[in-house]
Amino acid sequence: MTARKIDTILPSRPTIEGAGVRLRRAFGPHEVPLLDPFLMLDDFHSENPADYIAGFPWHPHRGIETVTYMINGIIDHGDSLGNKGTIGSGDVQWMTAGSGILHQEMPRPYTGMMQGFQLWVNLPADNKMMEPRYRGIDSKQISSFSPTPGVDVKVIAGKVGDAEGPVQDLVVAAEYLDVEMKPGKEYKHKSHKRHKVFAYVFHGGAKFQNSQKHSSTAGHLVVLADGNEIDVKAGEDGARFLLVSGEPIGEPVAWRGPIVMNTEQELDIAFQEYWSGRFIKSAAKQ
Repeated sequence: MTARKIDTILPSRPTIEGAGVRLRRAFGPHEVPLLDPFLMLDDFHSENPADYIAGFPWHPHRGIETVTYMINGIIDHGDSLGNKGTIGSGDVQWMTAGSGILHQEMPRPYTGMMQGFQLWVNLPADNKMMEPRYRGIDSKQISSFSPTPGVDVKVIAGKVGDAEGPVQDLVVAAEYLDVEMKPGKEYKHKSHKRHKVFAYVFHGGAKFQNSQKHSSTAGHLVVLADGNEIDVKAGEDGARFLLVSGEPIGEPVAWRGPIVMNTEQELDIAFQEYWSGRFIKSAAKQ
């Protein structure tokens, strides 16, 4: 086994999105193509509803998938496919925008710390104009296991041992785990050699690859170098982090707002269609 060493550690940065939601961006346009096939990861958390209640009103997407994972809180969702529902604590929404979708995500006031994440996954050129689809996943559908005492792993996507994530038929091969570790515990995880891998720490702190110099605390993104094994040791407060990997696409990225294509010309076409009312290619469910 070849252990993955730390490539880069990045602090998340404060950002305002939607209609005024205060969040922290772990990575985004400035980091392309560091984490190909992943484009962006936002961490929205606050005990003050004023920081998030304005939400993300109706807006378009094309050429990507958005993955929303709620730790605590409730978000109301609606889209141009006719889907309506809520994303509650522990739930996941995996939405493939494909050729074009309009949606809104509106958080409800929550007592205590509301926290969730949204990950953007790029789509290959051959799939950017695919049929949009929506998958709402209840927390009860998510498999979890304990590889060693004091370590608990939730598998949102991918397969780890006998545990398989509920998100099937992925366009881009990916693994999405939520790892929680008690203080001082160690976790070794085999990873696909070809995949790009990152961890986003959102509670406590951890050392990756037994590094004595680099302890990553909450709000930090850890980008791991090539290899096929990940070695993590939790700090004195324990650790909880997202561990995500995916197979790189290796294609040009043209990005403007909520739309990601391969060329500027494709972006121009997308926005012209949006402004002229020709953006949506798929009718709502009857």
